[in-house]
Amino acid sequence: MKEPRHARSLRERKSHLSPDAERLVAAALGLANSGSRSEDRYWEAALAERLSRLLEGVNPQAVYDALDRLNQTDGEAYGALIEAVEDASESLGIEVDGRAWDCLLVSAPLVAWTRFRIPSGALPAEAAAALSAHWQAHVLARDARLCLAPVLYSVDQLPRDFSELRKATRRLGALAVAGQPARREGRTLPDTAEMLADTRYLLGVVAVPRGQAFFRWQELDAGDHASRVQCLEQWIAQARPNLEPLLPGCGFECLLPDAYHINLRESDRRVRPYAVRAAVHFLVHAMAVDASQLSAAVSAFGDERVDEYRIGLSVEGSDEVVQGVVWPLLGAESETDEPSPLELVRDTLRDAGITEIRVWPELNEPEFCEDCGAPLYPDMKGEIVHAEMPDDLEPEASHFH
Repeated sequence: MKEPRHARSLRERKSHLSPDAERLVAAALGLANSGSRSEDRYWEAALAERLSRLLEGVNPQAVYDALDRLNQTDGEAYGALIEAVEDASESLGIEVDGRAWDCLLVSAPLVAWTRFRIPSGALPAEAAAALSAHWQAHVLARDARLCLAPVLYSVDQLPRDFSELRKATRRLGALAVAGQPARREGRTLPDTAEMLADTRYLLGVVAVPRGQAFFRWQELDAGDHASRVQCLEQWIAQARPNLEPLLPGCGFECLLPDAYHINLRESDRRVRPYAVRAAVHFLVHAMAVDASQLSAAVSAFGDERVDEYRIGLSVEGSDEVVQGVVWPLLGAESETDEPSPLELVRDTLRDAGITEIRVWPELNEPEFCEDCGAPLYPDMKGEIVHAEMPDDLEPEASHFH
């Protein structure tokens, strides 16, 4: 099982854990081996109480140490703990003027693709207000309050760890309850990697009176109840006109606004075929070739199991890799799935117009360029190489005008 996208990279394993980390490990093992829903609730409450305290700043390192230990010793308990950590970072309760509120960190992902550059950063005030109003009207429950951060985030600009996420949830949740807008980011947002297909995120916190519904699809007895599909259709219809000016020169797909971590995983899954199609589209225009004149070499990469497939794209008659795409395996995906991840890769390449596809069966160690850090890709001879565009080709303008 792989560590989620926003947890820190694995620390060196310690021979001795702190008391807080030991208790997290014990509670996660208890939950993984529970024999009833009643026992589940006991362990879930124990984890929630300790995680709330640790992520608020007492000792967040204990959380990562416990995850590290279980990642190497017990996959099922690791899954139980990571689910509890995600929940503790994206949801919490607050009390304002004697009234209890539940808060949930939510996102609205946009899977985008382009030959230019996918924008990110601060939203114009009018766009932020319109998007917040449509989110409130077409996705959220009747008594829900939303505070939307006025930023279109790339993944590199999202909060970096679980402790930061919980603090953001608390801060935006208090503003949602008070009916106040979020202020613009005081920090300078990090630069984001320029990719042909990537995800952008609208981020906010929904606050509801304790025990009430967050979303319209939860209001089964309400007259304005709507299914998830209906909410998505309304969100696309109403929000897309406000989103299009923010993503000039880009195609994009709107995903259903939902809880933060579930949407991270869903957007990671949905962006993969777009990355392949965008790479093919880029080469077709940059090199004045037809997609059928491109060939693809595919190989599996990982340490002991397949963690990702890397795709090296070449032009007919040459073995040189001119563009590369990484197709990561997510969560519990494996080669035993139907269809398998490799079959999905092949089908996506064929759909993009590529007919010559060569799959190399060996499992390769993940290799990266020592100079620039870019992944290395297989070529049509089975060698692992750097992707390089021809020197005589002028690069595309990075911005759409």
